[in-house]
Amino acid sequence: MVRGKIQMRRIENATNRQVTFSKRRNGLLKKAYELSVLCDAEVAVIIFSQRGKLYEFSSNDMQKTIQRYHKHAREVQINNYEVEQYMQQLKLESANMAKKIELLEDSQRKLLGHGVSSCSIEELQEIDGQLERSLRSIRARKAQLYKEQIGQLKEKERLLLEENAKLCEKCGAKPWQPSSVQEKVAATDCSQGSLQNSEVETELFIGLPEIRC
Repeated sequence: MVRGKIQMRRIENATNRQVTFSKRRNGLLKKAYELSVLCDAEVAVIIFSQRGKLYEFSSNDMQKTIQRYHKHAREVQINNYEVEQYMQQLKLESANMAKKIELLEDSQRKLLGHGVSSCSIEELQEIDGQLERSLRSIRARKAQLYKEQIGQLKEKERLLLEENAKLCEKCGAKPWQPSSVQEKVAATDCSQGSLQNSEVETELFIGLPEIRC
């Protein structure tokens, strides 16, 4: 005969309720004992009947187990509090970061010339100063790159001249000499540290050649 499913609700009949309590209480205590033995677990069970009678089982000292439980509960509570505080801090930092991003985006738009109609004269002067500082930095970097490239080209020229001299020495030929046309590069002195302009002057004569008798 199949046993019917018991509904999880209070048993109204007092006798049946007491019988069920005794059976399930004994079964619970037995399972607690088996769990402590088979799994080497620290188990403590406290049961109060409807009339207030105490039934308990503990694989260790009951007071020590209760103290251990309270300690663990406090640690969990402290950890939860720390996690909550950390989450609040992250939310605050996220809000501050979003505000900074908004300010940077607004500043970028103004530097690009958008939305400046609502700016005051002081704000426009500040934007103008930022652009000037940016230009000085860009020109300084540009001059530095030009200087490095010129140095690399001069070093390459020196190596090529040395190699040419060695080859000419092996062949018994006269080393190659630069053209008589002299190129002079005059770089203007830039007060802002940038390479503004360079001019190349040559001693070229355009016209009829001179006839010597």
